[in-house]
Amino acid sequence: MTAQFWLVKLGRMSLTIFVVLTFTFIALRSAYDPAQAMLGPDATQREIALFREKWLLDRSLFEQYLVYIKNALTGNFGMSFRDGRPVVDLIAERIPKTLALGGLSYLIAILIGVPLGILAALYRGSALDRLVMIFSVVWFALPNFFLGILMILLFSLTLQWLPSSGSTTFLHFIMPAAALGLSLAAILARFTRSAMLDVQSKLYVRAAQAKGVSKWRRTLFHALPNAAIPLVTIMGLMLGNLVAGTVVVETVFAWPGVGRLLITAVSSKDMAVVQALVVLIAVSMVTVNLLVDLSYGLLDPRVRSRT
Repeated sequence: MTAQFWLVKLGRMSLTIFVVLTFTFIALRSAYDPAQAMLGPDATQREIALFREKWLLDRSLFEQYLVYIKNALTGNFGMSFRDGRPVVDLIAERIPKTLALGGLSYLIAILIGVPLGILAALYRGSALDRLVMIFSVVWFALPNFFLGILMILLFSLTLQWLPSSGSTTFLHFIMPAAALGLSLAAILARFTRSAMLDVQSKLYVRAAQAKGVSKWRRTLFHALPNAAIPLVTIMGLMLGNLVAGTVVVETVFAWPGVGRLLITAVSSKDMAVVQALVVLIAVSMVTVNLLVDLSYGLLDPRVRSRT
């Protein structure tokens, strides 16, 4: 990895985050008046003026923008209009819950999706292949919030095996993690199958077959490493999207994570919290994309030599 490679990547990351910061600021300032939204229609002009003075909303839009960018660069996203607490503290309290739920969902997706995709490619055209494809289409087409509601009706209300909300025990993880993980597993199974089928037709795999290498050895040591780059790409996108992807599921299961905080902030028009969460999601996406780009060099020596 050359210095030019790092400069280009870091430059793109910085530009992306700057554009998100600017777009979020303009979009939220244009959407509504925070003072009127927080104080309600019965607020007096004096109360509105005091609110604007307290939160610096009485300054010009450009001045607000400069203060916003300056504070954001130091990690200061201001105070929550609703709770009166630092936004960073509110988000920091919720991140561990979201990471725990997202991590378990991601693990479920990999443990189910990758093996199913490999088996479908190895036994292409068989009943197993068709079964995996049906699983992939059904779980991908089924919205995870709808799956979550079905799980609550069956396992919480009918069978009373699992709690429908909360996050205190491992039992609370099962339904939200399954609702998120199964849809990701369906996507991963389909991509794994396509990548493996593409690699299996290559000459080096046929050469290994001609030398008498067993099917499973060809799969694990010849085909799978060469199919890793497209798989790492889709897995990286899924990982980066976990924070945003948990929004609906956390709301369905009353999970106290970042996604539910975002829904609460949007419904209460808490502009400072919404701004910070949008930036957090953007930063997580560009960071994961950078890690995926770096992994290409580790997986493929040709990419490493070009960079």
